[in-house]
Amino acid sequence: MKEYPVQKNQRLTVSIIDLTHEGMGVAKVDGYPLFIENSLPGEEVEVLVIKVGNKFGFAKVENWLTESPDRQPIKDVDLLRTGIAPLSHLSYEKQLEFKQEQVKNVMKKIAKMPDVPVYETLGMEKPFGYRNKAQIPVRRVDGELMTGFYRKNSHQMIAIDDYYIQDPAIDEAISVIRNILQRFDVRAYDEESHKGMLRHIIVRRGHYTHEMMVILVTRKEKFFKGDLIAETINKELPEVVSVIQNINEDKTNVILGKENRVLFGKDHMIDKLLGNTFRISPQSFFQVNTLQAEVLYQTAIDFADLKKSDVVIDAYSGIGTIGISLANQVKDVYGVEVTREAILDAQINAEKNHIDNAYYQVGKAEVVMKKWLEREINPTVIIVDPPRKGLAESFIQSAAETKAKKVVYISCNPATLARDLKLFQELGYKTEKIQPVDLFPQSYHTEAVALLVKEK
Repeated sequence: MKEYPVQKNQRLTVSIIDLTHEGMGVAKVDGYPLFIENSLPGEEVEVLVIKVGNKFGFAKVENWLTESPDRQPIKDVDLLRTGIAPLSHLSYEKQLEFKQEQVKNVMKKIAKMPDVPVYETLGMEKPFGYRNKAQIPVRRVDGELMTGFYRKNSHQMIAIDDYYIQDPAIDEAISVIRNILQRFDVRAYDEESHKGMLRHIIVRRGHYTHEMMVILVTRKEKFFKGDLIAETINKELPEVVSVIQNINEDKTNVILGKENRVLFGKDHMIDKLLGNTFRISPQSFFQVNTLQAEVLYQTAIDFADLKKSDVVIDAYSGIGTIGISLANQVKDVYGVEVTREAILDAQINAEKNHIDNAYYQVGKAEVVMKKWLEREINPTVIIVDPPRKGLAESFIQSAAETKAKKVVYISCNPATLARDLKLFQELGYKTEKIQPVDLFPQSYHTEAVALLVKEK
């Protein structure tokens, strides 16, 4: 049996020397790394080792012998345990520095571009209560419905009422909806037996409109008194304009199923972004931090330095938020997205905002872009906003083939951003600058906007 410098259940006194990219403190015992939640560089702590692996272990703090000047009071330790707000013990100023360093590190180690300017992270004045969407699991405990969140890396649920980072009106709505469902004796889903009815409560609330959409994710289509439950939700929460039943019959960790039924009101909600009005459907992507999404998109628009003659491709266009926001500054916008529902929303949103030079198509961006080139649609600017996995190599090849003068890359994952920038560079696109933007205060997630310019 392999010997490690530490053993499970061993108590140690260690010094924290660094933070991981997920915000955990790092200590080393004879060169062996220990990752420790709720600890900061410069702190000396007494810890209990809870897990030992081949390359590293995990420990938890039992006592702080010294505290970092960068530590701030924790709103609720459960926000750390569940991963809802894993950086909430670090002062906000230092959170912003941490995120800038994340981007600098990957540009150095992955992209091999240490000289690209990475600006200071753009943060929020009030870095809490910002989330406009909540996805909350529901379980039955001692005969009562419970809402909360899972402890990290487990299926153990912790009851939470104040999520700190969510719009307080959403927190209140979750409690009201849970109590209504309890009164109607709706059974919570049990993932082990794959029985019960209600899996998740999802609430979206418009930052500007205050319109609220409630999605009840159920295991079965037949929802006894579903319409009456929806009407009761609206009666007790007048901001609710839409109650949707989403049906997910699969034994899976994926939250939403493919089928939606309107139980009350509209099949969508409305909110605003950069002065434009957007229709948001149940499965549509809409940034969860509206104020910072405006900062993010405005940064992308500013980086593009648009002219009236520009033709812009808005890849991964979603419901059209970016393309519609800049359409009045350019000749044409071409948006592409794989989700049909999102493209329908984008088309309606263009019409709603009196935009007649934005065209949207369903499909994979790399495939659709080639068809556009065949039709002699030659973009001068490409804007991309991909999911965490970043861009497919085939997309980067297709983008380079357009010979667009600029690519503006909006990223939610610095590591895949750095990987993709390296490939763009090989194809003749130089990264000029990067601006991190904090869309997720109190968490380690970092958004960034990069400007790439085609080299002559």
